[in-house]
Amino acid sequence: MAVLVTGGAGYIGSHMVWALLDAGEDVVVLDRLSTGFRWAVPGAARFYLGDVGDISILKQIFAENDIDAILHFAGSIVVPQSVAHPLDYYENNTSKTRLLAAAAIDAGIRHFVFSSTAAVYGDQKDDTPVLENVTPHPKNPYGQSKLMSEMMLRDAAAAHDFRFVALRYFNVAGADPAGRTGLSTEGATHLIKIACEAALAKRRRVDVYGTDYATPDGTGIRDYIHVTDLVNAHLKALSYLRRGGEPLIANCGYGKGYSVLEVLDAVMRVSGRKFEINYGPRRPGDAASVIANSTLARRLLDWKPRHDDLDLIVETAIAWERGLAGRKAEEPRALQNRLAAMRF
Repeated sequence: MAVLVTGGAGYIGSHMVWALLDAGEDVVVLDRLSTGFRWAVPGAARFYLGDVGDISILKQIFAENDIDAILHFAGSIVVPQSVAHPLDYYENNTSKTRLLAAAAIDAGIRHFVFSSTAAVYGDQKDDTPVLENVTPHPKNPYGQSKLMSEMMLRDAAAAHDFRFVALRYFNVAGADPAGRTGLSTEGATHLIKIACEAALAKRRRVDVYGTDYATPDGTGIRDYIHVTDLVNAHLKALSYLRRGGEPLIANCGYGKGYSVLEVLDAVMRVSGRKFEINYGPRRPGDAASVIANSTLARRLLDWKPRHDDLDLIVETAIAWERGLAGRKAEEPRALQNRLAAMRF
């Protein structure tokens, strides 16, 4: 049996592909290469160039491969962009997830692991680690689009022979410790990525949005999780579903947070380099503090994170960033031109 990874040429998706191959799985990748890179997909995985919203290519994949599970990473993730272009996010994240789930059910594929987000929570009443059973309050269309997808999957599981796990990611960072893949997208909005670029003089400064939050230093607090621990949670979710596990929504985070300024200090400390910080107003849709309670994933999935260290996260991110220019040179110029013309 094979596992289909949508968005498998992207940041988290490419880490997932490597982890699946390391575990001995047969892997199929579908990616339109809007933010991902063909070179990020290992040669041992079968690659299809296309959009997850294209039913014809899904039918082709299902006909040519014995798929028993889908790990769905394809989607749009930039919060301010979702505020400016909400309908694009509902199409790319919600409508296409509905189409993929329907195609999976029609093809008899019973196992589905969905890439959700802590953005479904929005601002909560206190700063304690958030549990999955609290009432979601998304502050932006990105979070809302993912919450709507979770609702669709829940209803589909109740009506069909179909089971899913939705993992609500907190702030994913770092890179493969073996140096095989990492965050490569130009213009990425991940704080640690931006700070590493500044430390290596790839950008002039780091912008901090909001210094008046109700936090100890006034900047937003997030729970940063190493990408290797995150993809391990997906492996655990896949195993859980194959054992007959019931539908599940679970947090993926470490249960503690760092402020924006604490992260920037860590990058400067680990890299040994200073960079300019520019302070500006809050961005629309940003919450003050979001920290995970991941007890459910640890208990039901037997998930045991092993990279819970901010300096380690930063070290792997910087190591990847240093070698990134050479890897990007491997991408054909014609494909780079095609990517530049695409919106997402």
